[in-house]
Amino acid sequence: MPALLRGGSLILPDRVVEDGALLIDDAGRIAAAGPAAGKEAPGRAAEIDLGGRLVAPGFIDLHCHGGGGADFMDGTAEAFRTVLEAHLRHGTTTLAPTTTVAVHEQILAALETCARAVRAGGFGLFDEGRGAGSRVAGAHFYGPYFGPGAHGCHPAEPVRAPVPEEFEAYLAFGGLPEGGAIACATVAPEVPGAEAFARAARRRGIRIHAGHSNATLSQVEASLAWGVGHVDHLFCAMSDKTKLRREEPWPMRAGLLEAALLLDELSTEVIADGVHLDAGLLRLAYRTKGPDRLALVSDCNRALDRPDGEYLFGPEAGGEPFVRRGGVCMPPDGGGPASSCQGMDHMVRTFRELTGAPLPEVVRMASLTPARILGIDARAGSLEAGKIADLLVLDEGLRLERLFLQGREIVL
Repeated sequence: MPALLRGGSLILPDRVVEDGALLIDDAGRIAAAGPAAGKEAPGRAAEIDLGGRLVAPGFIDLHCHGGGGADFMDGTAEAFRTVLEAHLRHGTTTLAPTTTVAVHEQILAALETCARAVRAGGFGLFDEGRGAGSRVAGAHFYGPYFGPGAHGCHPAEPVRAPVPEEFEAYLAFGGLPEGGAIACATVAPEVPGAEAFARAARRRGIRIHAGHSNATLSQVEASLAWGVGHVDHLFCAMSDKTKLRREEPWPMRAGLLEAALLLDELSTEVIADGVHLDAGLLRLAYRTKGPDRLALVSDCNRALDRPDGEYLFGPEAGGEPFVRRGGVCMPPDGGGPASSCQGMDHMVRTFRELTGAPLPEVVRMASLTPARILGIDARAGSLEAGKIADLLVLDEGLRLERLFLQGREIVL
């Protein structure tokens, strides 16, 4: 049923429209968005008063492992539903289920379930008898092709270099342009076989990220020709001048960190939970990359909305133990952090608070920018005509009050 939302402030990519109105058509898409003056509800349209609240596009998370007690690597439809329902409660209307370092069969199981979710539009989207969940954009293939010693909180033993005999089975799930299930894939550019993997993935339309890497700047620059266009969680699990100096004392060399900041061809992302990075590093990333090349991600694990305690990162069989303590995730020995246990709403509020960046830009970094990185910006990521009407109604503190998924209000 069409609807006219009015009496709120619309957060557009470049500005906030006070006293705005947004018209949703029968197909659950945005028909118009802008000033309310002169806009009237069509004959059958319901009129919804927003009470002066802020209206934002649904958040899009391109790096998310789990939530609500489940991990995508558990590999079941039930696990997927649990994670998708949990993140919808935090304003994420679309996400890329992100795999972890694991054995071959576990990765295949997660990709198969993700393929089913893509075909279904997202497990739990409007399932009868249970809560709605986030839409699945496509998998983020993440691990096992990491650099030695750069595995972060992932299990170390299954880390390996890409070989065609293995990776062709993963890439057979296909990229989004060919109707497949994989949106993007991460590889450490310096590992043997990285170029062959990246080129094979690009032929499928899969976007390539660099991450968990010991690469030098020259190796990253070379990888641009293979299709690398994005760097995962800036400042985390990556080479820099200090780490590379341990191998060769002089001259100091730039690593993946410096490459991400230097090269305009690369977009990147930050975990803005207030634990991984302080205000200074968030400001540096924002100042250097800008809102069109810097995305906010959750990098969230299964401990979202769960009590403090012991958990596993990755699959239930063979996952890496971690502890949630006081809202912070860390390895059992207390070093850390180890992934996050916060949703995208928290990332948006924290980034805004710590950097003072303009509200339209912060929201863009959690919606339109990740949509562009995933290649889905033609249909999602902003309050523009023709796009899916995934909408968030926020209070002045950017806390979620109401949510519309494909134009349909969801009870949170």
